[in-house]
Amino acid sequence: MHEPQGPGSVLKHRTGWKRLGTPLGILAAVTGAFAYVGTVDPNEPGHYPVCPLLKLTGVFCPGCGGLRSAHAFITGDLGAALEANAIATAGYFLFAAVWVLWLVRAWRGKPLRIALAPAWWWGVGAVLLVFTVVRNLPFGSALAP
Repeated sequence: MHEPQGPGSVLKHRTGWKRLGTPLGILAAVTGAFAYVGTVDPNEPGHYPVCPLLKLTGVFCPGCGGLRSAHAFITGDLGAALEANAIATAGYFLFAAVWVLWLVRAWRGKPLRIALAPAWWWGVGAVLLVFTVVRNLPFGSALAP
């Protein structure tokens, strides 16, 4: 005996929940990572490796301060999160917005397709490059971690 496959069937409902598996799995992984960084303070030396670019050249990469930013963010200190790495902090909010969009679309049975024109990717690269250069110059020290 097989189950009915009408709009209100149990099979259809299970399929809807199955579609949420990937976005919920990603959320679980990100939550676990943030929980770990929230628990193991990156401000205390010896817990995390040093950025290789910073160690070899003394230059802050766009990700430098990201762990301190995540720790401050997860502990509720948005000001410290922005000071440690403003780009990473903006990324947390962007991730949350895209994740909610992904979850809603998955629930409705639609794929998440975010097609960005090459100009957008070049723009993102340019913002990261400018951020990196400015945070390493004396007048941009407010952006340094």
